[in-house]
Parts: sequence; C-alpha cells; structure tokens
Amino acid sequence: MRMTRMHARGFSVVELLVSVAIGLLALIFATRLITGSESSKQSALGGSDSMQNGMLAMFSISGDAQQAGFGLNDPILVGCNTRFADNAGYMLAQAPRGAGTARPLAPAIIESNGSAPDLISLYSGSSLTGTGTLRVVTDYIGGTRLNTDRQAYGFKEGDVVVVAPEDRTDDCALAQISRTPGTETFVMVAGGANFRYNRGELGTNFKGSKARVFNLGPAASLSLHTWSVNNGFLRLRATDMAGAGAAPATVADNIVSIKAQYGFDTRTGSAFANRTGLRVGSWSPTMIDADADGVTGSAGDYEHIAALRIAVVARSKTRERPAAGRTCTSTASRPTVFASAEPAGVAPVSMAVDVAVANDSTDWRCYRYRVFETVVALRNADWKP
Repeated sequence: MRMTRMHARGFSVVELLVSVAIGLLALIFATRLITGSESSKQSALGGSDSMQNGMLAMFSISGDAQQAGFGLNDPILVGCNTRFADNAGYMLAQAPRGAGTARPLAPAIIESNGSAPDLISLYSGSSLTGTGTLRVVTDYIGGTRLNTDRQAYGFKEGDVVVVAPEDRTDDCALAQISRTPGTETFVMVAGGANFRYNRGELGTNFKGSKARVFNLGPAASLSLHTWSVNNGFLRLRATDMAGAGAAPATVADNIVSIKAQYGFDTRTGSAFANRTGLRVGSWSPTMIDADADGVTGSAGDYEHIAALRIAVVARSKTRERPAAGRTCTSTASRPTVFASAEPAGVAPVSMAVDVAVANDSTDWRCYRYRVFETVVALRNADWKP
C-alpha cells in the first residue's frame, strides 16, 4: 500500500524543472537553427537577385555600346556640336569643350560624377545607306528647304537627317525629312505633328557647297539613349521607347552604380592611323585632349575614342542584420572597379564606387555587392568611310 502511494505522487519539482530546462534549451537550439537557415536562405536569394539584376543591367548597357556609332562614323559628323529639339523631351548630353560646353553627336558621352554613378549616353542611327550623303549647294539661312547636288535617293519622309559643315568649324543640325523626295534636288524639313525633331528651321546657317546631309534612318529607330542610376534603380531615357524621352523608365532595381571610361587612341599626327584601326593607349573617365589640338573635348577627340570600359555594381536585395549593438560587417569597404589592366600593357584607372543609396536609412555595409565589368570596342572606330 505504501509503495502504491509513492508511485502515485508523480514527478518531483526538481524533475519538472530539469524537464523544463531541457525543453527550453531544445527550443532555443531549434530557433537558432531555423533562424540561421532562414538567414542563409535570404543571403543566397539576395546574392542570386544581385547576380540577375547586374547581368540584366550589363547586358542592356553593353548592348547599346556595341551598337553605338552606327551611322555616326563619318569624321565630318563625329563629335559635332548639334542643334537638337525633341517635342518628346529628350535632350542630348552636355560635355565640356575647351572653356565651354557642347552637345556633341557622338557614339558615347560620359558625364562622370567621381565616385557617384555616371550618366552614360550612347547614340546610333539605323540607316542602311551607309555613308552616302547629299551636298548642300546653296547657302541655307533659314526655312524648311535644303537645295542639294542630286536626287535624294534612299531618303524618305520621316527619316532623321543631320546637316554638318564639311570644315567641322560650326554647329550641326538634326531634323526630319517632311516629304519623300522625288526627282527634285532638294529636301524639306518642315514642321508638323508627325515630325518630332522639326521646329520649322534648322537653327543655324550653312554655306553652299560646304555642308553635307547625312541620313540616320527612320525616326522610330533613332537610338539616343542615356543610362543613369537613381535611388538604387537603373533608368533609361530613350528616343525610341514610348514615354521615356523626358522622364526615364526603370530597367532594373538594386543597381547602385554604373561607371564608364573612354579608351583613347593617344597617337597623334601621322602616327594616328585611324583608317587602319584604333588601339587603346589610355583610359579616362573624362575627355582629354587626345588629338593634341589644344582643346579638350573637341570633335577630333571623339575620333580618338576606340573603346568603352563599363562597370555595373548591383547589391543584394535583402539587408543583413548586424549582431545586437554592433555595426554591419557584410561589406567592409566600397567596391573598386577598373582595377585590372585591359588590354595588357595599358595602365588601369581604378575607381572606388560610392554604393550608398540616397534616402536609405540603412547602412550600405549591411548589403553584399557584385561588380560586373566589360570592355566594348566602338563600331564607328572600325567603320570609318
């Protein structure tokens, strides 16, 4: 009877406390295991996101760079300060030229911002007429008509044309053909709702027999693109994408910086054999006096651009939390781009990139970053007439 009562008493307080302690320890271990697993999962997913976003951004920008210069390869045209008006709101990039500025029509224009993201403008036409041009035979002092030396074969209504002085001393002007030429020897550039680049006149004068008309192809396929980064988003302004002329469209998220450098052929004088190909002798994020004419950013300097070096910096989507009372250590220092010698023997110009996102209260060190780089040879360097 006594033994039965003892067995009926159940667990003692000590046994219960030991059981509770063991249970709590098991719960803490399971919680940490799940938390660690979830953290590892989020880090892996964040790394995958940054890889995909970075590859998309690089593919998009480098694709533009590979096409840049198509139709703009004539030395008369490259780097010309261009009168340009677009009723959809796009503006040509501004670049330094000597003590002033210009808006050159060139394959690539980099608006360098130091450690902050650059603005990269990449321009190309689509005309299949190659380097065929018309010559202006009488003085143009305003109006909507350009008298030419022959019939405008291959020029059609809506095509974008650029009028450029042969001596390269004055401005160029961009407009659209407002009427398909017939057998007459002139082209019209009248205004109208269907001609977004026309304003009724070219905005500058041209001397007869000293200017040429270049055809860049249909307006719908004129590729004037400007890439930028704002608040962690890669953005694009474009003439051939509806609604993106004035206000940029978002292309990819978690892109914190894009950087670019010109690859200049630094040979000058008779040593500059641009007809037989260019070679990179120096990298620079800004224009230099590559043709040694005493003016930095002149039209001749754009002829010396052989390649572009492009970098994209993407960050992970998920912020990694620091330990209690500590700062983030996911990334200890800012990423560096352009540190390797490409091509061999050419000194690199490395740059530390500011990856902090404006209006983001989170420390940039709480994210992981991936850097994507490429070198693109410009088409206009190989296709000079």
